[in-house]
Amino acid sequence: MMERMAQAELLFDAKAALGEGPCWDERDGLLYWVDIDGKTLHAFDADARKAAFARTFDRKIGAAVPRKSGGFVLAMEDGFYGYDPASDRLEALGNPAGRKPGTRFNDGKCDAAGRFWAGTMAMDGTPRQGALYCLETDGTIRTVLEDVSCSNGLDWSPDNRTMYYIDSPTKRVQAFDYDLASGSLSNPRVVVEVTEPGAVPDGMSCDAEGMIWVALWDGYGIRRWNPHTGERLLAVEVPAAQSSSCTFGGANRDRLFITSARTGIPESELAKQPFAGGLFVFEAGVCGQPTRAFGG
Repeated sequence: MMERMAQAELLFDAKAALGEGPCWDERDGLLYWVDIDGKTLHAFDADARKAAFARTFDRKIGAAVPRKSGGFVLAMEDGFYGYDPASDRLEALGNPAGRKPGTRFNDGKCDAAGRFWAGTMAMDGTPRQGALYCLETDGTIRTVLEDVSCSNGLDWSPDNRTMYYIDSPTKRVQAFDYDLASGSLSNPRVVVEVTEPGAVPDGMSCDAEGMIWVALWDGYGIRRWNPHTGERLLAVEVPAAQSSSCTFGGANRDRLFITSARTGIPESELAKQPFAGGLFVFEAGVCGQPTRAFGG
C-alpha cells in the first residue's frame, strides 16, 4: 500500500509555548490540552471554534486526564495532583519516590483500568534522568521504567493487550505485551523507527483499527503507522515544525486534534511558520478510542 498525504487545518491560533497532552472529554464535549511552559490547562470548544476555559498554575503541567469522580488528575512539574475546576481546588496526590532532581512530568494517559501512566524528563535535557510511572487507582505510585531520556507518547491497542511507548531521543516506538488486570509490561520490542532527518517521535494515539498516529517534533506533522508491519500509511502535514501530540475526539471520535509548540524557534523562523503553537484538526476518516478516565 502506498503512503497517502493529507493536510491538517488550523483550528485555533493559540500561540502556545509548548502545547501538549490533548484529551477529549466526553462529559462536556470539550478538548482539553496543556501549555507546559505556559503552566496552563486549556479547554477548547471545537464546534464553536473558541476557547472555553483556561487555568494558569504556579508550576509546569505535563498532562491532564479526566477523573471518574469529577475534575481531572494532572501530572505536574513535581508530582500528581487532583484538580476540580468547579471549586478551583488543587490537591497533591503524590510525588514518585526516587524521582531525580531537575526532572518534570511530560506526557501521560490512562489505561482502560483507570490507571494514570505518566513519565518524566530532565528540564535541562540531560539524558537518562527520567522514568515512566504509574499512578494506581488506590493512589500508590510505582516506577515502571527507568533511564528514560524524554518520556513521551503512550497508548494501548483496542484489545488492551499491547502498550505502545515513546522515549523520544531513541526515535522509536516500543511495544510491550500488556496485562490489564495487573498493569504489567513484558516482551519489549521496537515496532516503528522514525527515519525522517531531524524529526523525533513525540505524542501519539492509537485508533480503533489498531493503527498508531505519532506526532513528529521537528517533522511538521503526524504519521500513521501499522505497528504490526511497520508500514507508514499516512502523512498528515501540519504547518508547524514542532507538532507535539494528537488525540481523537468529536461526536464520532473521528477528528484528530493536534497540538504544537513555538518554544525555541527563532523569530526569523517563526515568520515562516506563524501558526506554530496552534491547535490543528484533521478529519481522519477513522475512529479513535474513547478517552479513558482515572479511577476504579
